[in-house]
Amino acid sequence: MVGDANSRSPLLRRAALAVALLAACVPALALGAGTSTPPKHTVHPWRPGVHSAVDYARHRRASSIAFAVATPTHFYGWNATRTFYSASLLKPMLLVAYLRRGSVRGRGLHGSERSTLTPMIERSDNAAAGRILGIVGKSGLRKLARRAGMHRFTPVTGVWGKSRIDASDQAHFFLQIDKLIPRRHRAYAMHLLASIVPSQRWGIGRVGPPGWHLYFKGGWGSGTGWVDHQTALLVRGRERVALSILTYLDPSHAYGKETLRGIAKRLLSGLSKAKLVR
Repeated sequence: MVGDANSRSPLLRRAALAVALLAACVPALALGAGTSTPPKHTVHPWRPGVHSAVDYARHRRASSIAFAVATPTHFYGWNATRTFYSASLLKPMLLVAYLRRGSVRGRGLHGSERSTLTPMIERSDNAAAGRILGIVGKSGLRKLARRAGMHRFTPVTGVWGKSRIDASDQAHFFLQIDKLIPRRHRAYAMHLLASIVPSQRWGIGRVGPPGWHLYFKGGWGSGTGWVDHQTALLVRGRERVALSILTYLDPSHAYGKETLRGIAKRLLSGLSKAKLVR
C-alpha cells in the first residue's frame, strides 16, 4: 500500500530536507568560488636618497665631503668615519655636557647660565662657547662622547674649533640628543636647537620637510669656506631621523652652504610624504 507524503518515515523526511538545503547553497557557493580577498597594500619604509646625494657630492668642488643618516634601526653613510675639524658643531656637545653636570642637572638654570647658553646655540656665540668649555673641560666632553657612543671624537681646548668629529658620530649623537639631556632641562635645550637665528638657517634649514620638527646646528670657518657643516634631528611623533653633513675647503662659504642644501635636499627626498620611517 502506497501512503501519502505525511506517511513517510522520519528518516526519509530528514534526507529530503538535507537535499533541499544543499541545492539552495550551491548557487551561493558557486558565486563565491571566483572571488578572493584583495591583497593588503604594503607600506615600504622611507629610505634616504643616498645615491643621488653621493652623485651630487662628487661633482662639488670641496676638498672633502662626508655625510651620515641615522634612524632608530638603520644607518647610511658616505665617508662617514672620515674626521673633520668641528668648528661650531662642538657647541651642542658643550650644551649637553654642561646640562649633565651634577651641580646643574637637578636644579633650575640661573639667569647668567641662560645668558651664556642661549646665544652659544641660537647665534653661535664663540665667547660663550669658550666660557662653557672652561667649565666642562676636555673631561666633560669625553665623558659625554663615551655616553653617546661616539668613537672618533677628539676634543681640543686651545682652539676648540679644531676638535675632531665625524659624520657617523654626529648623526648618532643627534639621534639621541634629547635623551642625553636631563629631563629638567630638555625642553629648554631643544628649544634652542629649534631657534637658530634666521641668518644661520641655511642648508638644511632651507629644505626641512613639512610635518617634521627640525633641531639643528651649523659650523663654519668664519665665512671662509674652511669648513661648512650641519647636524640635525628631525622628529615627527615617535619617528626620528638624524643627519650630519661635513665639508672641508669649499671655494667659499656661499658655495659650502649650497653644498649643504643640495645634499640635505637629496638625502631627505620623500620624507615629507613618507608613511613609515624606521
